[in-house]
Amino acid sequence: MADFATLVDALDYAAQGVRGFNFYSARGDLDDVLSFADMRDRALATARRLMTAGLERGCRVALIADTAPDFITAFFGCQYAGLLPVPLPLPTSFGGKDGYVEQLGKQMVSCHADAAIAPTGMSDLLAQAADGLGMKLVVTSEELLAMPEGTPDLRPQGPGDICYLQYSSGSTRFPHGVAVTQTSVMSNCRGNGVHGIEVRDGDRMMSWLPFYHDMGLVGAMLTLVAIQVTADYLPTEFFARRPLLWLELISRNKATISYSPTFGYELCARRVKPEQVAELDLRSWRVAGLGAEMIRADSMREFSRTFAPAGFNDKAFLSSYGLAECTLAVSFMPIDSGIEVDLVDESLLAAEHRAVPATADTAKTREVVNCGIPMPEYDIEIRDENGDSVGERGVGQIYVRGPSVMAGYFNDPEGTRNVLDENGWLDTGDMGYMIGPALYIVGRAKDLIILNGRNHWPQDIEWTVEQIDGLRSGDSAAISVPGRGNEEVAMILVQPRVSELDERRRLVDEIKRRIQKDVGIACRVALVKPRSLPRTSSGKLSRVKARANYMSGLLEPLEGSDPYPWEDAAPLKAAAGE
Repeated sequence: MADFATLVDALDYAAQGVRGFNFYSARGDLDDVLSFADMRDRALATARRLMTAGLERGCRVALIADTAPDFITAFFGCQYAGLLPVPLPLPTSFGGKDGYVEQLGKQMVSCHADAAIAPTGMSDLLAQAADGLGMKLVVTSEELLAMPEGTPDLRPQGPGDICYLQYSSGSTRFPHGVAVTQTSVMSNCRGNGVHGIEVRDGDRMMSWLPFYHDMGLVGAMLTLVAIQVTADYLPTEFFARRPLLWLELISRNKATISYSPTFGYELCARRVKPEQVAELDLRSWRVAGLGAEMIRADSMREFSRTFAPAGFNDKAFLSSYGLAECTLAVSFMPIDSGIEVDLVDESLLAAEHRAVPATADTAKTREVVNCGIPMPEYDIEIRDENGDSVGERGVGQIYVRGPSVMAGYFNDPEGTRNVLDENGWLDTGDMGYMIGPALYIVGRAKDLIILNGRNHWPQDIEWTVEQIDGLRSGDSAAISVPGRGNEEVAMILVQPRVSELDERRRLVDEIKRRIQKDVGIACRVALVKPRSLPRTSSGKLSRVKARANYMSGLLEPLEGSDPYPWEDAAPLKAAAGE
């Protein structure tokens, strides 16, 4: 039950059993199998190769995290050698080759990488990103296998030592790696397995989540080694092309546990046909985990309605809350609870920072999803702008304290001090409130739109827009930008599915009308090309980057959009990345 001191201890134990991981192709065929015993043997061999190549205890090893056995064995090879693996994203997470190489280089500089390992076939990209960084070793997985093992003295990290560095999904312009200790990761694995999914003998995980994201790395891989659970993996890019393959593999292999952000469930419900539902059997799926982004209750209801004929039980939904700075998980709903919502008065939520239950006379309401209660040994406080705790149903910034809170940001003491105080309290940057021991999330503090002293949640504006026929979840991003005189102006960036100019103009008018009616603000509308709204490496909408791209001209409005709300865009372009 993950009650080990280190990941090495966990794998040594798991290797005595017969379970392990299975890897599937884009066609749903079994491509590769990695038992825990093979994982340990290959990790030990990798550790010896890395140390024989001159890497010393504590060196950082950048690992391009593809969904394959080579990444996992390299990650655990670093554990046996006392090295610090740094999982980094694949090119599919970025808009183009140049942007990917630039970002990869920034992250390798940030973590002071001494070595880098990439999947076979990525040697050119890796070489470009590592150019001039003076690394001791830059190889592909295939090249690593050809290196001599030698007989070095392996020295794994101890419980209090740093285990790996994790870049959060928002780490782009100025990346900083979260330093996760062995104690922190083992504590979180135990929390995930015992208090979260309440692991049972015979459980089986199905996952398409990327290993470079904390939800995929910790929740869908490290935890499973620590609690000895078999898993089936589908690379994220295959899921993006064929979302229903996720459900087909759950059905075929009788998986009991699978996690996804809200958008994964939405994709499946939107693309499935009735005859495809009839071919599925989802009765085995007892934990349908939710996390990594805001949970939308309406999307979950639609998924439940769509897949109920296949045996999906909506009580399987398991809402949770977490972040990379806390290794992964902070809170979970109890098993078999399903989605619970708090219907609140939207105007009071924004204007008075209170979550007041809606009544029959409430003009505007909002559903806020219950994200569960903190795991044992974890504390949560909701604080106002002065740092004072607020009472029940008071909305404020979420602070967390517990055994899996990060040691700090690697080589960034100032960044660490900004979010972590001397008493171990972590400022999450998220906004929420509590009812009894339960936590409710309402948004990110940095995404809040403030107009004339009033707060507006971007999710509410986006939800209003996405109810218009022809638009979908993820088609809009609500931001604020400077207008004339530097006053803040509300903007909504929308990916339309109409091409005629007259249709676009009608859509813009309809969007403005809906927002004025439902949110009570005047909002400018910029229509942008389909699939142009930027997302983080985990698939979440990046409003910060969308704002920067809009202001700099990288996200160019289509004809029919409102004009830029400022008189002269030139001064703003220079500050677009602020």
